[in-house]
Amino acid sequence: MNQYWKIAVIGSGPAGFYAAGELLRQKSWEIKVDMFERLPTPFGLVRGGVAPDHQKIKSVQKIYTRIAENENYRFFGNVEFGRDIYRADLMEIYDAVIYSVGSPTDRKLGIGGENLSGSHSATEFVAWYNGHPDFCDYKFDLSARNAFVIGIGNVALDVARVLAKTPQELEKTDIADYALEALRTSQLEDIWLLGRRGPLQAAFSPAELREFLELAEADVIVEKNELELDAESQNILENNANNDTKKNIEILKKISEKEVSGKKRRVHIIFLTSPVEISGNQKVEKISMVRNQLVKMEDGSLVPQASAEINEAAAGLVFRSIGYYGKPLSDLPFDQKTGTIPNECGQVKDPEDGNILREREYVAGWIKRGPSGVIGTNKQDAVETVHRMLGTFLKGKMEAGKNCTNLDIVSLLENRKVEYVSFSDWKLLDAHETEAGQKKGRPRVKITSKADMLSVIRQKKQLKIQ
Repeated sequence: MNQYWKIAVIGSGPAGFYAAGELLRQKSWEIKVDMFERLPTPFGLVRGGVAPDHQKIKSVQKIYTRIAENENYRFFGNVEFGRDIYRADLMEIYDAVIYSVGSPTDRKLGIGGENLSGSHSATEFVAWYNGHPDFCDYKFDLSARNAFVIGIGNVALDVARVLAKTPQELEKTDIADYALEALRTSQLEDIWLLGRRGPLQAAFSPAELREFLELAEADVIVEKNELELDAESQNILENNANNDTKKNIEILKKISEKEVSGKKRRVHIIFLTSPVEISGNQKVEKISMVRNQLVKMEDGSLVPQASAEINEAAAGLVFRSIGYYGKPLSDLPFDQKTGTIPNECGQVKDPEDGNILREREYVAGWIKRGPSGVIGTNKQDAVETVHRMLGTFLKGKMEAGKNCTNLDIVSLLENRKVEYVSFSDWKLLDAHETEAGQKKGRPRVKITSKADMLSVIRQKKQLKIQ
């Protein structure tokens, strides 16, 4: 029997790496961690979701790389759960499993015309300009004059900012080459950010909002009446608002006081407005919006309710950015309402009886708590899950190697002819991308197709052998 714990982590985003790091730093037990990722590249949303002009945020990859260099860690990229490996495999080979697969899809608006050509999710657009292999073939009609971004969180601001920036501002980032070339031809003039609630309830961070003051060729417009607060919101601002909220209001006021300078593009930030219909002949041509008012509920919360005021505007592009949503995993319970795997402090609940917990299966990150917080939020989330797992072990419910066979995952993958990517393989691809970027004064030039990624890795490995 093994004298060490064998733990599988499904997903290589922030939550997965923080969980792996917390497991590997334990001194009381010897733990070995195998991490699985369906793409050939690690780091999840850090690579595929963080905006290309946010290189400082992407530097967190250095922390994850240090975790990956631990001798008790192995990375298996290009291995998909539910296709290449299954829950039954994991239950046979590992003591326990942590699922940290994120929330890869998006929530719908639930309005007419949402499926017209030109109506997209922010998820698709963000993944497209970041060179995600699943989205690199998507097309966006950037010949439109008006784009509406529905939502007012950080992702919505990312979408609007990328649309508003000039090619010169973007060409020093790691934006996908095809996206950069498409944006060079953009005819967009007006970009509208719509928030269904008021400025006090906006979900963006001050740092994200402040960036709109620095756009080279786009005026940012917030009408002063958009910042007029109802009595209850004013009371919250004066007595209960956190520092970020106060900073947001200050920045918005600063924007509202700026003169429009006649730049090529305009970004309009609109509050208390919700779309009610998207219309057009086969494609997006018009959007109908309702003005909202905030109503105080019995629990003290402020909820937007539609008024009778309806406005219409020409539109060529619509991006919904109202939240991410998880996907069910085979043989695991799933809460359709929250888009998460039901759990208690990270320990998976049995689908047959919500009171029964699965001793060997855990979750971390967005699939655990829902799509909230920033990258760093996943650290405490993952730590909670790991300590829950260790607590299960400590209670004597398990012993190292009790549930494991001697079969190594490498043998299983080779038998199934799965071309897995190790972390050293990823480093070869990483070096290739960064070297290509250095020649152009960019952080990296991304390879955007799985086939090309694997081809580069094969070539680099062959050169090493020679």
